[in-house]
Formats: sequence, structure tokens, C-alpha cells
Amino acid sequence: MKILVINCGSSSLKYQLIDMENENVLAKGLCERIGIAGSKLTHKPAGKGEFVIEKEMPDHKVAVQLVLDALQDAEHGVIASKDDISAIGHRVLHAGTVYSDSIVVNEDVKRVIRECFPLGPLHNPANLIGIEACEHAMPGKPNVAVFDTAFGMSMPEKACMYAIPHEYYEKYGIRRYGFHGTSHKFVSGEAIKFAGLDPETAKVIVCHLGNGASISASIGGKCVDTSMGLTPLEGLIMGTRSGDVDPAVVQFICNHENISVDEMLDILNKKSGILGMTGISSDFRDVEKAKEEGNHLAEVALDAFRYRVIKYVGAYIAAMNGVDAIAFTAGVGENDADTRKEVCDSLTYAGVKIDEEANNVRGKATMISAPDSKVKVMLMPTNEELAIARETLALV
Repeated sequence: MKILVINCGSSSLKYQLIDMENENVLAKGLCERIGIAGSKLTHKPAGKGEFVIEKEMPDHKVAVQLVLDALQDAEHGVIASKDDISAIGHRVLHAGTVYSDSIVVNEDVKRVIRECFPLGPLHNPANLIGIEACEHAMPGKPNVAVFDTAFGMSMPEKACMYAIPHEYYEKYGIRRYGFHGTSHKFVSGEAIKFAGLDPETAKVIVCHLGNGASISASIGGKCVDTSMGLTPLEGLIMGTRSGDVDPAVVQFICNHENISVDEMLDILNKKSGILGMTGISSDFRDVEKAKEEGNHLAEVALDAFRYRVIKYVGAYIAAMNGVDAIAFTAGVGENDADTRKEVCDSLTYAGVKIDEEANNVRGKATMISAPDSKVKVMLMPTNEELAIARETLALV
């Protein structure tokens, strides 16, 4: 069975075609600047050279059709016809409180995605457009929605409810949802297998550290807490997001700068984080380079980022009364040995001991804890597309 995985942004579309017999990626690619002048498709078939198509894509329907054409191309394609695609799996950001698991798309599912536009204004509309574009291009093929919020729906009320008037939860569904859920579920499951832990009782902390960053705690594969909240703004310091901040900061800056709440939220989402702290970049590599060159603000920003990670990991060890495994994933987690070492060196009270030689690795599943460490620590690459394909296969 071959499954097409789609991840739609407002002006982009990422895809992978995966053969589920062996979980091999047959082709992957990216449509950029959809609805904007200068659109292009970069198609990468397995074992073949990269193929770029520069063609205007006024909407996602055109983009999906171009993807299908590329997959069937005589020279660069990997399938004979779109009939070879059995189902389409879609990353969808938000399902509110309605769906806590992946689901085959029907009209009610689309209604829920649409009703959650206010909770995910940048992602949910694009996700729905992608679903409808695939329905148009491949009528009758099952589409599966894999929700980014699903993993966090198992959080107990003590972890997910905000200390605000309960009527706001009843009226608007305001609670902590958590994001990067597909990644956290995948990595926590892989960590349990990699460390040989009991899948029913294993206490696992996943540090998904990248330009967007979050941490989750799970017991037996079920999320008990996660750092992001109603939106991806809560929690860790990120590339451009502030993470946790005193809510009064919003009022204070709005009043003194004479800006609206919407403008302030835009600042917290797009102009804060390590970009705002340093004025240099949202890319951790650029900030690391500036630190090495003696930039004090770059040093402070990286220290603050790692400190926030340490605090969350420590809190989750306390909340679960222990931890069996800690897994680092995503761009920073998989590639920055210094961040992994600094975090682990602050967890010696919990019996964490890192093997510095083993930690000198990038991008592949590796046990980086010392043999006598009481906690298994590992680098575990995430694979959200494969996770979505597996969820899709299970449903269809």
C-alpha cells in the first residue's frame, strides 16, 4: 500500500509518498509560493536527481495536481498512475476538544477543522484546503486527518486546565492542548522500543527542540503533560516565539507602545524568542556562531533557552515521580551536542549520566547515556511523515 502524506501551509505544500510494505520513501517534495508569483515545485524521487518545476500555482488544487503529475512523470515519477495511491494522510493542527485520535475525513471532520480556525488561524485553513484539494484531484480516495493536538488530549485535567473562569472553557474550549503531538507520539514510542522499556509503564520525556520547541511527558505512551498550551506560543523559548511570559507584559507593552493585542501577539509569535533576545537571527546556528565571537546577548539567549529546557524536564521528572528515558529530537535536539550535554549535566540528581563520546553524534538514533546512568538518554530522530502514514494505514 502506498500512502501520500500531505502537510499544507498557507502558501506551501510538503509531501512524501511512502510504500508501507517496507516504509520506504518513494518520493518527497515541496511546493512553494502557492498563490504568490514565482511558484515552484521541488520533487525528489528516491534514487534519482532532484527535479524542479517552475510553474504558477494560483491555489492548492493546482499544487496537488502538479504533485500528482510529478509522481507519475515518465522520467522522474515513481508510480504508473494515481490509482497506485491507496490513501492520503494529512497533518492537521487543531481539532479542539472534539477529536482525540486520527480519523478518516468526512463532512463532520471538515466542519470541526473549520470551527477550529480561530484556534489555529495560520494552519487549520491551509490544512482544510489541502484535504479538499486532494478530494478534488482523487475523488473516492480515503483522506485521513492526523491531528497535532491528539497526543495532548490524554492530559489529566490538572495538567490541561487554565486557572481562569471555567466559563471560558465551556464557551470556547480554552485549555492546554499541546502541539508537535505527532512527533512526540512517534519519538516516545520509538524511545521505548530503542531502550527496551515496558510499553505499558515507561516514563518518557521527549525534548522536541528546534525553531519551534516543546517538551512532553508520557507514561505508557500516553501524554500526561506537555509544554505548549492553547497555542504553540506557551512553553520553551523558541526561534521567534517567546514561550512563557507574564500575561501582564502584554498589557504593559500595548499601553506604552500604543499597539493592539493582536499586534503584541504577532510580536510574541514572530519577533521574540532568540531572535528578539539577540536581534541576530531565529536560527540557533547563527546565534551559536555569534556567541563564539563574543556576543553577550547571544550567550544569554542560548543559556536562557537551555535553562528553560532544564526547568521543564525537571518539572516533569517530579510530576511523574521519576523518568525512565529522555529523548532529544528535531533540529537542535538531534544536532546540538552541547545543548544535550548541558541539559543532562543538570539532571545528575535524577541519576542521569551522559557518555560524552557517544553524545558526539548528529541525526541518528543513538544511546548517549553512560552504561551506569539510571536513566536512558538518547538522540531519536523524529519522522512525522512516517507517523502520519502509519496512522493512515491503521485506519484504512
